[in-house]
Amino acid sequence: MNPYLGYEIALAAVLVYGAIVYALWRSGQIGPDRVFSLMGPALMVKTRRGRSALERWGRFTRFWTVASDLGIALAAAAMAVIVALLLFGAVASFRLTPATAPSPATALGLPGINPFIPIGYGLIALVVGIVLHELAHGIVARSQRIGVKSLGILWCVLPVGAFVEQDDAEMQAASRRHRDRVAAAGVLANFVLAILFFALLSGLVATSVQPVGNGVGVVYVEGGSTAAQNTSLAAGDLILAINGTATTTVSQFESAIDATHPGQLVNVQYRTTSGAVVTQTVTLGQNPSVKTRGFLGVAVDTLTPSDLKQTLVFPLSSRYGPLTGSIYWLVLPFASLEPIGGTTESFFHVSGPLAALGTGNFWIVANVLYWLAWMNLLLGLSNALPLVPLDGGLLFRDFAASIAARWHRAWDAARLDAFGTRAVAYSSVIVLVLLLWQFVVPRLL
Repeated sequence: MNPYLGYEIALAAVLVYGAIVYALWRSGQIGPDRVFSLMGPALMVKTRRGRSALERWGRFTRFWTVASDLGIALAAAAMAVIVALLLFGAVASFRLTPATAPSPATALGLPGINPFIPIGYGLIALVVGIVLHELAHGIVARSQRIGVKSLGILWCVLPVGAFVEQDDAEMQAASRRHRDRVAAAGVLANFVLAILFFALLSGLVATSVQPVGNGVGVVYVEGGSTAAQNTSLAAGDLILAINGTATTTVSQFESAIDATHPGQLVNVQYRTTSGAVVTQTVTLGQNPSVKTRGFLGVAVDTLTPSDLKQTLVFPLSSRYGPLTGSIYWLVLPFASLEPIGGTTESFFHVSGPLAALGTGNFWIVANVLYWLAWMNLLLGLSNALPLVPLDGGLLFRDFAASIAARWHRAWDAARLDAFGTRAVAYSSVIVLVLLLWQFVVPRLL
């Protein structure tokens, strides 16, 4: 098999896309006031249809004003959080080696490029998040009496979303407060959608899913001379106890194994994928890392099925505490626990009316809801960055101008705007440096 096939396909797609754009440009069909236009490398396909819907939805001025004011506060808080995380990552990067440093692909929240975001679920969630993000901009713009010139979709090899094009002249003429409401609307929409899809997933899992047992799930069984002998453990089995001691948490399982030595006989109680509960005497092998310890020769999930269900339902009530539970919810993809499928499905029983879907179809629905929540949270946080041309960049510019206005009352509007523009230019450079820092610095040390 050609190892460069994926790159060759990607290159061919880019060349075809470039040829199409060039042909449209040569024929005079690409331009600011035409159906086709460019936003960087992305092809914009514009239409004036849909503006009447924005007018109808935006007529509830008081509601959208209050909501978008809340959005400004949320965007400011998200901006502080994401910058703090970038600073933390920059400091932590000094302790990383080239082998442990993250791949640059992980910095991009794009399905198919980021190795942790599945292309199917990720693309659905990304398109939904971007479309509704842009619609929120358009609705709030009309509620603030700022014109919308067109709506449409963006093409950049893959169709990844939509846009709402505000009237630039009216945006610049509007007060800072009105502009900020429009900018914050997209961030607010993503956060609200994240909460909505999280709630739907929580209700779905809480009412339809039960762990098949209270133990740790086996995801991989290792062969070879170091592995345990006389065992019939298989991926999908659930280890319930070792030598009579229940293994209801991963730490209990690890502690039980750490207390053993190579060649020791232990009694392992486990539930098979067929539902049978088996107790088997097993001769432990030798741990490859610590030669004095026994080795069962299995890899178990980071979370038990009970903990995984609790994380999906309400992470704040995790047995490990609300902060740890929330982190678990966020990092499920990095722990290979999301999307749930294959071996992980066997650790749960689906009941109730949704059992008619079948286990596989049920988890497809649940996975879609998880990724809709996850991607909307990611979009909300990333768009709050004080980086041009993101929403956070516009907000930071106006925040800086508003602060300057309090300290320099003699400055006119033009000078305040110039100060805000310089401030966001500096913040953009700082953010870009911080984004690159954790990928570059470990490879230089």
